[in-house]
Amino acid sequence: MRRGVIDRRTTETQIALSLTIEGRGRYDVRTGIRFLDHMLELFARHGGFDLKVQATGDLDVDQHH
Repeated sequence: MRRGVIDRRTTETQIALSLTIEGRGRYDVRTGIRFLDHMLELFARHGGFDLKVQATGDLDVDQHH
């Protein structure tokens, strides 16, 4: 099974991500940016990937992070 896990923390963002390539299309995506959540959910569902993303950051400043 091909799987990747990333945990990245900076002063501006905190991201925890896991991706299983040969999955079942399951997802749990929470970035705080609803459109990005939606696109990642579709990517996982239709691609057959299992994706879990937890991301927080200073979205009150701007969504570019």
